Amino acid sequence: MKRTILKNSHFMYGGVRENVVVEEGRIAEFHDRTAVIDGESFDAVGSLIFPGFIDVHTHGAIGVDVNAASADELMKVAAFLARNGVTAWVPTLVPDSDENYRRVIGEIDRLMEMQEGRPVAQAVGVHYEGVFANEKMCGALRPEYFKKYTGGELAELPRLKSGVHMMTFAPEVEGGIELAAEFVRQGWIASIGHTRADTETLDKAFTAGARHMTHFFNAMTGIHHRDIGVAGWGLKTEPVTFDIIADGVHIHPEMLELVCRAKTPGKVTLISDSVAPAGLGDGEFEAWGEKIVVEGGRTRNERGSIAGSVITMHDAFVRMRSLGFSESEVAQMVSSNPAKLLGLEDSRGSIEAGKRADLVGVSDDGAIKFVMIGGEFVDLG
Repeated sequence: MKRTILKNSHFMYGGVRENVVVEEGRIAEFHDRTAVIDGESFDAVGSLIFPGFIDVHTHGAIGVDVNAASADELMKVAAFLARNGVTAWVPTLVPDSDENYRRVIGEIDRLMEMQEGRPVAQAVGVHYEGVFANEKMCGALRPEYFKKYTGGELAELPRLKSGVHMMTFAPEVEGGIELAAEFVRQGWIASIGHTRADTETLDKAFTAGARHMTHFFNAMTGIHHRDIGVAGWGLKTEPVTFDIIADGVHIHPEMLELVCRAKTPGKVTLISDSVAPAGLGDGEFEAWGEKIVVEGGRTRNERGSIAGSVITMHDAFVRMRSLGFSESEVAQMVSSNPAKLLGLEDSRGSIEAGKRADLVGVSDDGAIKFVMIGGEFVDLG
């Protein structure tokens, strides 16, 4: 039995220093730092340890677009994400042809077989973004691939052999409320986005089972003093959670802090919404059938729209700490909340005995010092 002891462990939820025993990929137990324990040791002194980051919305990185990728290319993305603190992720698809959906789902299935036991970010499902979306709120998505719901379209979408299935949809589309109920019946996570629904429709979607919102503020109607809008509905509807892009481009940093405080960090999930150019710097790239320009960390497609982000979850983590959120609040937003959203909180999202040993050690200035995934250390290069 492989056993690793993380010595001098300093956790984000307090100043206690302990020895963490990791066995067979899981956190086995905690001991006082004076305890003598057999096993391979790693001195974590100088590292503040967080649960591994979980990204529920990423379209790719390092030149790889999820919609166009092979399993081997997705594995390269998983390795890149791991070096940036992500221990679990949900590959995210933009609207596409049914033929390509089938191909990509097959490649994600292969990835999930290949990744087992390897220290790369673990794909835990798939996120279909905007298959059923409002054409007037398409953002960077391709409306020619949007679908209407007449009863059988969800069942026709390719599904993974195992894992989480998430869908971003607009409840005002034809059959949208029935669709929300069908998501629940078939075990999908229903997330409201790319929408301009009125509050009555949003309330019906909520009653049907849609309890989350995709990239808050973006591709939805905002708040006006004479119209609460989709964003205002999300803030006032207490049980609703949302995810948000913390890149400082999609949302001004002051507004980012304001809405996360208003909703409370316990109901906010940070996402990257990264696209293929992430990790490659500025330049011109091809994605989703068009040219995407990256300048100063901002993406722009040929229609002039923001086309996703080029940040990592580590970038989002650093930004939220710079805005004054506490260590425990940031840990909620990057780890425990996404784990709960995905229904994986029994095994991920916090540092507890019995859970996966998915851990990120950071320095006082936020730099990543080590990443452990399933009890194995990531080569940070």
